[in-house]
Amino acid sequence: MSTDSVKALLIIAGRGVYPRLLAECARAEGVARIEAIAFKGETDRRIAAAVDAVHWLNLGRLGALLDACRDSGIRNVVLAGQITPTHLFHLRLDAPMRDLLRTLPERNAHTIFGAICAQLRTRGMALMEAHAFMQSAMPAAGHLAGPPPGEQALADIDLGLRVAKATSGLDIGQTVVVKAGTILAVEAFEGTDETIIRAGRLGGPGSVVVKVAKQDHDMRFDIPVVGTRTLRKMAKARAHVLALEAQRTILLERDAVIAEADRRGISLLAVSMNRGTKDDQ
Repeated sequence: MSTDSVKALLIIAGRGVYPRLLAECARAEGVARIEAIAFKGETDRRIAAAVDAVHWLNLGRLGALLDACRDSGIRNVVLAGQITPTHLFHLRLDAPMRDLLRTLPERNAHTIFGAICAQLRTRGMALMEAHAFMQSAMPAAGHLAGPPPGEQALADIDLGLRVAKATSGLDIGQTVVVKAGTILAVEAFEGTDETIIRAGRLGGPGSVVVKVAKQDHDMRFDIPVVGTRTLRKMAKARAHVLALEAQRTILLERDAVIAEADRRGISLLAVSMNRGTKDDQ
């Protein structure tokens, strides 16, 4: 869907700065009316400054979410920002959400958000891709910040790309951490941050973090996102290189991320799956 014709937008806002930045970008492109559905204890409250109205809900209340979407009167919807994964096991779910989960033999971001999207579509909502209005935040292949990676790091990136594409295609996760040809950690349900910290405990300093979109990724939700928080976790784990998939990963607050990478001496690269990492330098 072209963003040119969008005059009103509803953002279903998860955690982090992504929903707010998306709202600001949409406003800059001429979207006149923007509302957000936000979740108590999860969504950054600063979203209120970037939208015309916020509907605050409790997590796990699918019925309230569908009602809020309907009541907004806005047809175009974007799902932006993640939900803390472990909340799935600790929330008090309403009956519609329990019924939805019972239909899913496998429960992961793809199946859960896919089922929610299907519910929205049956109510006449149009789901836009998660990177709508954010194309400029998806870097092309190249070295973005920090020192150039050495030969071992480039080899680890190649290995990480192959493994990440394979595991993400199984709905396991989007991030792989490698050190000297050894896979230290593969993202599971805990999310990217905890994967990086776990790899640091196992392998010590000098690891390479690779983050990709999964095979046949549904770009309406769970799109890979990297921000300054990712770099802070890498610094804690003493990881030295971050490779993200070019034009398929959102780099939040790009200038701040580049400055953080330079300050911490972390090599930051966008790499193409088709061209190969060495050709992208």
